[in-house]
Amino acid sequence: MRLRLLTIERSGTGGGLYDGTQIWFGRGGDGKANEALAPLCMIGPNGSGKSQFLQLIAEIFQAAWHAHAPGEERRSANDAVLFELEYMVRLVGTDCYETVRLMRGRKGKKSGPIELVRANGEIVKPGEPVFGQFLPPLIIGYTSGDNETLSLPFLASRSGYARDVAEAARGTDAKTVPDNRLMLIDYGTNLEVLFSNLMLGSDFVQAELLRHAGLDDLASCRCIVRLAHSVVRNGAKGKHISPRKGIQLTDELETVIGNLQRAATCWHIDEKTETYTFDFLITQATRDAFRHFWADAFSLYRSLHKLALLNDLAIPRPARKRFDKAVKERRFASRLPEPQQEDMVFSFEEVRFWPAGKASDPVDYVSLSDGEHQQALILGIYAMVADANAIFLLDEPESHFNPRWRVEFVQQLLKMVGERENQEFLLTTHAPFVPSDMPRDQVMIFSKDAESGKFAVNDPKIETFGTTFDRILESCFGIRPPHSHIAEREIESLLKSNDLRTVEEGFKDLGPSIGKALLADHLRKLKNQA
Repeated sequence: MRLRLLTIERSGTGGGLYDGTQIWFGRGGDGKANEALAPLCMIGPNGSGKSQFLQLIAEIFQAAWHAHAPGEERRSANDAVLFELEYMVRLVGTDCYETVRLMRGRKGKKSGPIELVRANGEIVKPGEPVFGQFLPPLIIGYTSGDNETLSLPFLASRSGYARDVAEAARGTDAKTVPDNRLMLIDYGTNLEVLFSNLMLGSDFVQAELLRHAGLDDLASCRCIVRLAHSVVRNGAKGKHISPRKGIQLTDELETVIGNLQRAATCWHIDEKTETYTFDFLITQATRDAFRHFWADAFSLYRSLHKLALLNDLAIPRPARKRFDKAVKERRFASRLPEPQQEDMVFSFEEVRFWPAGKASDPVDYVSLSDGEHQQALILGIYAMVADANAIFLLDEPESHFNPRWRVEFVQQLLKMVGERENQEFLLTTHAPFVPSDMPRDQVMIFSKDAESGKFAVNDPKIETFGTTFDRILESCFGIRPPHSHIAEREIESLLKSNDLRTVEEGFKDLGPSIGKALLADHLRKLKNQA
């Protein structure tokens, strides 16, 4: 999939920031469709609308999936958006790409229905079998902090899944609840991603996820499933089809728990609270047991993540009602609270790793830095999701990296491509490191005028690939020269001074820079005049 052109009549988000705008996604006439990974980097100052733009893309596809298959994407977080989104997509089983337009216009004073127009002019409507083949099968969102903007459609999707599980499990037929099309990846899902990759990922992926942290392998871990405790017991009211006291599970989730029992090194159940404790000592036999029940890392992740989605049932009912109201009214003061560890339906605990090098005691997962967590999460989810036409929307995925890791980030992604078809990949950043590894037509500069509030997306004025960081800072942020303000003001003051001794003393205190080179020339002139 390759996004090409988005025209927004009414965004319904971001305070109307994008209303009446048209955004071109670049990458030439063919969208670089022959490349499995041709990421778009959105760079710009804080408040320029990058996160809200990713949110809008997620909401557009969420609305389309909700209209087409409400059993798979249970709600639309933005029914107000009026848009036309043109993109290239390759249908499964075909060898060529088709450019289509997904759109929703006005119908009187209200939003009209969503429809899709194929290259031959044929109109495809939600509900028709072929409609879903033109949509991304998965929309993966990532936010590096408590960003309620990008998170919103994903949290709405997550809460809908938890509600459907509770309702289906209390019915007369504990059917399988369809998977979500939106998946939020954040710190809370980190261990699900890492554990799945380290159990069933390729040797290469396992090594890459641990190499940067100086770790050799997963040593042991524990996961807990709590189905009947005070926080969620009220969610179990109604007609039960099983003897469970607490959360009623679908047949699918009962199977997941059964498979975890069979793969565990040892396990225990507290009958009173319906709390399962699964302990895993990681050996080849453990990995073989998991491989018997799960085909690959992503299928294991899906199973664990479905249990984790039930953590929404541990959120107090007033908070869930407040969130539902906020979604409906488009007012987002805060996001859903996270349950305490001891209240979670599903959680990992006591995760330990073998350090690389000399044999020593295992180290605990919590001892890793934020950057080590973040790199394992981002690279891990990208390695797992190989579905054709999937779309990644990542908000500052390298925010906790040190400068060297930021420089290597795009290279690390390319290492993880493996055997996959074309996918769409959008990321935001505030740093020059990522754009320096991307050609100009894959970089979008976001800006917003402080006085008028006018929003704009522009191409870089320079070729970004291989460009030095200071040139990118100048082109994208208007920072020239690339100094901190204190140092910049000091250099300016010294350049204006005609006192030789003052300039000489100031010159000694400065590190290498263009400013110091200019000051050296000024100092030479003063000495010649003396």
